[in-house]
Amino acid sequence: MVEKIFAGKLLKVKAIKLQPTNPFTWASGWKSPFYCDNRKTLSYPELRTFVKLETARLIMERFPEVEAVAGVATGAIPQGALVADELALPFVYVRSKPKDHGLENLIEGELRPGMKVVVVEDLISTGGSSLKAVEAIRNNGCEVVGMVAAYTYGFAVAEKAFKEAGVELVTLTNYEAVVEEALATGYIKESDVKLLNDWRRDPAHWNA
Repeated sequence: MVEKIFAGKLLKVKAIKLQPTNPFTWASGWKSPFYCDNRKTLSYPELRTFVKLETARLIMERFPEVEAVAGVATGAIPQGALVADELALPFVYVRSKPKDHGLENLIEGELRPGMKVVVVEDLISTGGSSLKAVEAIRNNGCEVVGMVAAYTYGFAVAEKAFKEAGVELVTLTNYEAVVEEALATGYIKESDVKLLNDWRRDPAHWNA
């Protein structure tokens, strides 16, 4: 089970941070006792290769018609490029907003209209920034056949947004697998699980 294996690897390199009494503040303004820092995987060659190969495998299994890979800036640029290289496919990356000088590109690299694109993302929380990248690619005249992310919190708001946008999301691991593995390995306590589940039920209104 890749979800469990990858969850264990993330915990091993301490990419999962748990701070119930000193919560993190996300870009969305949400307070969170839990943070997943997938970018840490880039610093460990073996783990970096694992993510690259498993992401490439998922793409070929689920979206074999793929013609190009797009990474979402900034977190998924390195992994997206590694995966595109592994699959010998064109690579582009999508900025969160157009560059304010030069060509003012939103998409860096070259996509031909009609291309079938898989978007690579490092983490899905609300899904907002990921789906903005999808919109940019579609506006460029291309078809987004799916998205592969390293991790998802599995929030209802994100699941709804992906459904409405008509985007199939596949991930290497997820919240449940990480919490289960963290508890099994003593990374967190049973009491932490209740707190985390309370937070995940309604993250927008959760208060430490």
